[in-house]
Amino acid sequence: MTRFRPAVRLLTLTILAAATTVGVKAAEPDSAEVAAKVDRAIHEGLLEAGVGVAPPTNDEDFLRRVALDLAGRIPTPDQVLAFTASDDPAKRVKVVERLLDSDEYARNWSRYWRDVIFSRATNQRARLVQPRFEQWMTEQLRENTSWDLVATELLTANGDVRENGRVALMYAHDGDASEIAAETSRIFLGIQLSCANCHDHPYDPWKREQFHQLAAYFPRVRVRPVVEDGRPRSFEVISFDRAVGGNRGRSFDFAQAAPLLVRRYDKNGDRKLSQDEMQGSPLQRLADRLFDRLDTDGDELVSVEELQAYEPPVNIAERTRTEHLMPNLENPAQPGTRIDPAFFVSTEAAARELSDADRRLVLAQQITEPENVWFARAYVNRMWAELVGEGFYAPVDDMGPNRSASFPAALDALSDGFTDSGYDVKWLFRTITRTEAYQRSLRTPEPGQTLPFASAVPSRLRADQVYDSLVQALGVQELTAGRPGGDRMMAYRGVAGPRAQFTQLFGFDPSADKSDVIGDVPQALFLMNSDFVNRAIRTNAPTRLGTLLYQYQDNAKAVEQLYLITLARKPTEKELRICLDHVESREHRGEAYEDLMWSLLNSTEFVSRR
Repeated sequence: MTRFRPAVRLLTLTILAAATTVGVKAAEPDSAEVAAKVDRAIHEGLLEAGVGVAPPTNDEDFLRRVALDLAGRIPTPDQVLAFTASDDPAKRVKVVERLLDSDEYARNWSRYWRDVIFSRATNQRARLVQPRFEQWMTEQLRENTSWDLVATELLTANGDVRENGRVALMYAHDGDASEIAAETSRIFLGIQLSCANCHDHPYDPWKREQFHQLAAYFPRVRVRPVVEDGRPRSFEVISFDRAVGGNRGRSFDFAQAAPLLVRRYDKNGDRKLSQDEMQGSPLQRLADRLFDRLDTDGDELVSVEELQAYEPPVNIAERTRTEHLMPNLENPAQPGTRIDPAFFVSTEAAARELSDADRRLVLAQQITEPENVWFARAYVNRMWAELVGEGFYAPVDDMGPNRSASFPAALDALSDGFTDSGYDVKWLFRTITRTEAYQRSLRTPEPGQTLPFASAVPSRLRADQVYDSLVQALGVQELTAGRPGGDRMMAYRGVAGPRAQFTQLFGFDPSADKSDVIGDVPQALFLMNSDFVNRAIRTNAPTRLGTLLYQYQDNAKAVEQLYLITLARKPTEKELRICLDHVESREHRGEAYEDLMWSLLNSTEFVSRR
């Protein structure tokens, strides 16, 4: 095990900072060549297994697929018609470039990473930083900041959650070293190291001590209230470095903070807090565990005086400790064993005397250095699974050295290219979308087929993709409630904005295996019964559907436009005949088309990526 000597470490940090400033990176690999190499590896594996591949998808399906994948919404009818009419052999490559240069691309993928980070947040207040994180991440994607720099920013950030979106990962887990370590490994390395928290990993070679060596990079991370005018107004992530040259942070003074916290969360002015009032406050964990002990007079309320009388064990040792302790499982009451930081992949250690900021920076460098193949593989596997529908490893955040990848040569080709590109995110999207594997059509799997990538795989759209596609299909700016309580999504109180409320209802953890992500009854009921959606498809009002019927008096043309608006394709001959029969069977033309649009918006195809 090696250690960073202070002089060498400072020189290394200086050189890396200078290289980052001037944007030094190797020559970018040829995207087309790498895509061809990936396809050869997959094709040879499928051929050897006797599995035939599906033919390329048609232009309509390709455009819808790539628009949803990159921009997060369906293409417009004009875009579909122009794309299918073009005879340019490079049109698929060109539309990818156009989408990658759009603001929609940056917003779409910032929301994806929001879901990755916050779907497993352990801090109940985590949504406070989500808008600022989305804004920051959108800027990184718009500027095509390399993935290693994005990861470094997330791992090293401090600051107010209202101002600094980079603190998302630290704040989402309330500065808890073990939780941050587990998420760091899962998100940036694709390795589920949390299994080694209490015992050696059951499937991989990682030892319990190695998990706690990773956690030892983070024990000085703190989340504390930002107090303005005597009231907590926000929270901030700080470095608590009392053990290395002075306390740059500030320990939590329980007695002093108690009056401020009661004043902030006391809803009826009695200077006392119920257990419900403590939820969502810095006292939540204390209330969940020790409410009866705090409530010394038995009135089911906790007063300022009762809070101040409470003596935290060992003077809130967890809040003032600056080094990580591995718990003693045989005697949990004991403090545990001090563990110094070391990176479990390379076994490189960080010097004990480093500050919190330098410890986290050293870890970020250890994680993102090209010699650590897990960093590139984790990102490539995750993006491949998101775009193709299946990953080389499944689930995407549980790879591990003792697991086997499907088509490892293809994964290596993409990972090596991604590393050589300087972790260029757009390069990876450009390369994956060029592959034959990405552009295959849907097909029912052959009997006994176990290998992936022989055909396209349908998967559920993320909440934001459904939202943006729904807004576009309806021709509105956003989804809103018709009346208080009128829409199911509006029942999620405390969540600001229609999109956030929609995400609460339709959202899921994007790290989950795609085959496990299915719709549920509340989602179906919203699309079927939403007051807003039902009003937005009326034809006796200035809606998009009403305008469509005015413009297209010919029913065949009207049905074709309706399919283009909702599903981004023309109807098949069978579908057209069914729709025309329905229109002809109804007395009122407008009501017939309302039925048709309602059916298309509630179809599996509308909420699926195909």
